[in-house]
Amino acid sequence: MIRRQIVVSGILAALISFCGMSAAQQAPPKYEPTLDSLNRHPLPQWYAGAKLGIFIHWGLYSVPGWAPLNHPDHDFNSGDYIKYNPYAEWYLNVLRIGGSPTQAYHREHFGANFSYYDFAPVFNRESRKWNPDRMATVFREAGARYVVLTSKHHEGFTLWPSTTPNPSPTLPKAAQHAERDIVGELTTAVQKQGLRMGLYYSGGYDWTFNTGPIETNTDYETVKPESQAYGDYAFAQILELIVRYHPAVLWNDIDWPKTGKPLEVEADYYNAVPDGVIDDRFGIAHSDFTSPEYQKLDKISEKKWEECRGLGRSFGYNRAEGETETIAPGELIALLVDIVSKNGNLLLDVGPEADGTIPPVQMERLKALGAWLKQNGEAIYDTTPWTMAVGKSAEGDDLRFTRKGDDLYVTILGKPKATTLTVDGLSANPNGKVTELGNPKALATKADAGKLRITLPAQLKGDYAFSFKLAGYAR
Repeated sequence: MIRRQIVVSGILAALISFCGMSAAQQAPPKYEPTLDSLNRHPLPQWYAGAKLGIFIHWGLYSVPGWAPLNHPDHDFNSGDYIKYNPYAEWYLNVLRIGGSPTQAYHREHFGANFSYYDFAPVFNRESRKWNPDRMATVFREAGARYVVLTSKHHEGFTLWPSTTPNPSPTLPKAAQHAERDIVGELTTAVQKQGLRMGLYYSGGYDWTFNTGPIETNTDYETVKPESQAYGDYAFAQILELIVRYHPAVLWNDIDWPKTGKPLEVEADYYNAVPDGVIDDRFGIAHSDFTSPEYQKLDKISEKKWEECRGLGRSFGYNRAEGETETIAPGELIALLVDIVSKNGNLLLDVGPEADGTIPPVQMERLKALGAWLKQNGEAIYDTTPWTMAVGKSAEGDDLRFTRKGDDLYVTILGKPKATTLTVDGLSANPNGKVTELGNPKALATKADAGKLRITLPAQLKGDYAFSFKLAGYAR
């Protein structure tokens, strides 16, 4: 009995030692606040394969919810862009520009003596109606794999009960943060839906510290707060977000104050969330992805990228926007397919009203996108770029390509122009099989002179864009 105990004890000790060694070997690396260390962070597979995220701009600006309908092409360098800014989340800035449409709108609807921060009690009252579970369900049904919420925008109002007091006298104490822990409640709801939750933080601008306003293009730089007080404040707040909510995406905007220790922020984040990702707006030469805004790329990018854009011209809710200003369903689906074919993700923004309601015109787009992805998601999720992203069929169809292992996916943007689809650069594959996604029946093919001709079904399934799986053709 004693001998058996000794033997068992020895085995247990060996197992504990082995498990401890294995755990140590598998433990994530500890990141240091240096570019060399940060640049060793691998791109997590969940983010590479997610392809679609939902951005949410929701804050005090959602109460007035208005911006002029100028600059549909977002020509940021235009001489009058700032005065006629189509971004409703910039309401506070444009409100302070003399003669701006936003200033006139504000005086007409709220009066000249109504402060922007007087919207805080209205927002708190309205946001009590918000149902985070219902919102998270909408995002899952739209086909999103992750969500990014604005925890603090440029006006300094936070959507969580921050324990870091804002020392600026320009921000009333009653308007420092939302009454509800919107960040925490949505994080819980999103994760219950099986999605990842990320957080946006405006590090580059805080108009309670450097009030501005931004009126000319040179002001974009000079209004960035760089005081030690602001750096300490931003550093403390973003660490609050990391420690309390463990966001899967840490999405900073504009820049990060040099006084706010950006290298330390990113190292602390990776050490807390090893499979998290960071955007390229921290002002240092490290990021997991780049973040073009309302801009696509022309070709496949080796570096992961993510286009952020609103369903309309604004990120924040703009009650002036309607059908005309909102991207059409077919254009939205083509945009997603194009981005994915070039190694990108789409971070698609919704702008809820003050009570958290997503405007009906935006809901229609989310439903159309979700229905399309339900049938064709295999050509999108967890794919990688093929040897080329863009092509034309011999019939004149606009094509996009993705791949998954040995399988090639070809998506026609819009309705096919003929009863056949002829793709250049593909040879005969006796072991291959071609099907329309959503329809398991094999399609007839013929290869000739480096071209593959596919006979399309008499009746295609779905709308807007049509994806085909060419099993074995990506070898």
